[in-house]
Amino acid sequence: MARPRGVFVGLTTVDLIHRVARPVGADEKVTALSQEIVAGGPAANAAVTFALLGGEAELITDLGRHPLARLAAQDLTANGVRVRAVVPDTDEPPAVSSIRVLDATGERSVVSVNAAARAVPAPDWLAAVLNGAAVLLLDGHHPRPALAAARAARERSVPVVLDAGSWKPVLDELLPLVDVAICSAAFRLPDGAVPPALLGRGVRRVAVTDGPQPVRWWAAGGERSGEGTVPIPRVVVRDTLGAGDVFHGAFAHQLAGRPGRSFADQLARSGSVAADRCQVVGMAAWRAWRQQMSTA
Repeated sequence: MARPRGVFVGLTTVDLIHRVARPVGADEKVTALSQEIVAGGPAANAAVTFALLGGEAELITDLGRHPLARLAAQDLTANGVRVRAVVPDTDEPPAVSSIRVLDATGERSVVSVNAAARAVPAPDWLAAVLNGAAVLLLDGHHPRPALAAARAARERSVPVVLDAGSWKPVLDELLPLVDVAICSAAFRLPDGAVPPALLGRGVRRVAVTDGPQPVRWWAAGGERSGEGTVPIPRVVVRDTLGAGDVFHGAFAHQLAGRPGRSFADQLARSGSVAADRCQVVGMAAWRAWRQQMSTA
């Protein structure tokens, strides 16, 4: 069976991760239990997950010639992702995320500029990348490429998945082009409305993830309209970094490879992959473990 191809448009960061024994206070210095440097970001992590699950992942993102950008691109390529830079000749550094993971609970805190420092264009070749794709995932961090990709996907009947971690101005234009929105529990529309209101903005299916709590979902239109919840497997949590992004990548893989399954079933299978992520200390270690599982 042919491997499904997914296109991912959005943010790539360089993640500097320290694992600490306890929270760090103001003016305090501590020695970390461990550190790692990996490529991160919502779209990038989702693309890696898609590739590790057996799909062909292409990531359209803002990485240029800066040494840190090359480091991120090499890490992504090593994990099976084809990287397409929207502005390949830029010398600007990519966003760097400073991350602390608390050893006792696996909870993480993140500081990053994300994509706020740069507005990148939609390249002329972007639409053609959607030819033959089975799914498009957007995180909304690069508005112009996201809109161009969503329009090209709609013209080609490629389903569009939105990682809706927080409201972004581009969503006013983007939502009518979105088929599935997977939202964080904290997501709100500008008027304060909660995620199910997205069904009134053109989105066909909406889900809300909330850590270990059940995933809530709503669907409108057709025979599969309705709502419900899906439980998340109970696991020993060691590291929650990137778990939401892993969920999104796993869902994109479900939608691309098994489009006939119910929304609830696709969400349940995605939740299992995200739960697995939370059991492994370190993003690189989880990726290596997932790769071993795929080749076993």
